[in-house]
Amino acid sequence: MSALLPALADPSDRPALRFGAASLTYGELARAAGALAARVRGEERVAVWATPTAHTVVGVVGALLAGVAVVPLNPRTGERELAHILGDSAPGAVLAEPGAELSAGLAGTPRIEVELGGPAGPPVAEPDDPEATALVVYTSGTTGPPKGVLLSRRAVAASLDALAEAWSWTADDVLVHALPLFHVHGLVLGVLGPLRRGGEVRHLGAFSVEGVARELGDGGGTMLFGVPTMYHRVADALGGDASLAAALGGARLLVSGSAALPVHDHRRIAAATGRTVVERYGMTETLMITSVLPGGEPRPGTVGVPLAGVELRLVDEDGSVLPEFDGETVGEVQVRGRNLFSGYLGRPDATAAAFDGDWFRTGDMAVREADGTVRLVGRKATDLIKSGGYKIGAGEIENALLDHPGVREAAVTGEPDPDLGERIVAWVVPEDAEKPPAESELADHVARLLAPHKRPRVVRYLDALPRNDMGKVLKKALPDAR
Repeated sequence: MSALLPALADPSDRPALRFGAASLTYGELARAAGALAARVRGEERVAVWATPTAHTVVGVVGALLAGVAVVPLNPRTGERELAHILGDSAPGAVLAEPGAELSAGLAGTPRIEVELGGPAGPPVAEPDDPEATALVVYTSGTTGPPKGVLLSRRAVAASLDALAEAWSWTADDVLVHALPLFHVHGLVLGVLGPLRRGGEVRHLGAFSVEGVARELGDGGGTMLFGVPTMYHRVADALGGDASLAAALGGARLLVSGSAALPVHDHRRIAAATGRTVVERYGMTETLMITSVLPGGEPRPGTVGVPLAGVELRLVDEDGSVLPEFDGETVGEVQVRGRNLFSGYLGRPDATAAAFDGDWFRTGDMAVREADGTVRLVGRKATDLIKSGGYKIGAGEIENALLDHPGVREAAVTGEPDPDLGERIVAWVVPEDAEKPPAESELADHVARLLAPHKRPRVVRYLDALPRNDMGKVLKKALPDAR
C-alpha cells in the first residue's frame, strides 16, 4: 500500500469509526477530513487537542491528507510542559472539537474547529512522500524536557503492516478500545491501524468492563486493545459475569501493551474465556518491535519475537553484541528497520546520542530465550540492579512477585547497599491490606522461582503504585510514596 490510509481514496459506506453516539462511514470520514485538509494545507505542523472523540480522528486524518504533521496534545498536560511542546513544535494552529475548553496556554495559537461533516466531492489524494513527517509525538520527559519524536509516514505504515502480518489483521476486524489518543498505542495502533486496514474502530470514550462486554458481545467487536490496568479490571469481573467471559471468548484477539501484564491476570482471563492475551513491545521512537504470536502460551515477561522487517540485537555494557540466546545473559535492546523514527525535532545532538551506528538504543534491558523470544527485564536507567556482582533486571522480579496470590501490584528498584553495592527493594500493594504477605515469604517466593541472589532484601507496602496515563509505574516517585 503506497497510501497511508488507502480506504479513503475509494470511500464507501463501510463503518470507519464510532465514538459513543458519533459514527462515521469511510465516505463520511473522507468528506469531513477532506474539508479540514483544505483548511490546514500549507501549514508545517498543527496541534490536535486529543480528546477521546471522533473530532480528534477527523483532525488527525485531515492533517495527514493535507501532508501536515500532527502534534497530539494531552488535554491533561500541565502548563509548563504544554508551553515547552508549543514552543518546540510551533504549530500553526490547534484543531479541536467545537466548544471544547482548551488550556490557557493555547490562547496565542489560532484555533480551527473540527466538524464531522463535509461537502460532497472527489476524495483528497494523500501526499506521496513516505519520508514526510506524519506525527510529532512527545516523549514522557523522564530525563529532561519532552522531546518531539518525528514519525514518518513510512515508519507508521511499516509498523502497522508488520502487526497486520503477525496478527492476521484485516478489513473485517472491529477494534474496541478506550486508550488515550495522544500516545502511539491509542492513536497509531488504535486508530490509524484499523483505518489503514479498512476496518472499524470503536472507542469506548472511558474504559468500562460493561463497555467491553457490550462491544465484544452483541456489538460484534473482534479485537480488544488495552493496558494491564484495564485487563486487571476485566479479570476481577470475570468470576461473576458469564456474559463478559462469553464476549471475551468470542473475540479474535486480545492485546495488552504499554507495560507487562501480570501472570495471574493472564491465567484468570485464559481460564474464564479460553483466550490468551497477546503482549507486544514497542516505544514511541520505534513503534512496534516484537509481538507474541496469537495462540501461543503466555510466558511471564516475554513479549514475543521481532516483527517482520525489524532487526533486534542485545548489546553488553562494553558495546559488544551478545550472541547468547540462553535466557540469562542481560543486554540492552537495540533495533533497526523501517519502523524507526526520523529523529528528535530540533535535537540533532539527542538524535545522534540515541543511535549506535544505524541501531537505535532503546534503553530497555532484556534476555533472549533459545527460540529467539525476547524477555524484558527493565529499563537500563532505572531497572538494572547491580547486586553482589550480578546484573539483575527488575522486571523479572516484579513478575515473580505478581505470581504470589497475596500480591496485587509490585515494583522493584535498587538502592545503595554497603555490602552488595545495591540491594533489591520490592514495593508491594497487597491483595489484603490488613494481612499482607510477610517479607520473608515474598523473598523465599522469588528465590524459589528465580534464584536466591534475586530475592528482595527489603519489602515496602503501599496502597497503590504511582502510575502515568498509560498505566506505567513511575518509579522515580516511589521514594515519595512511603
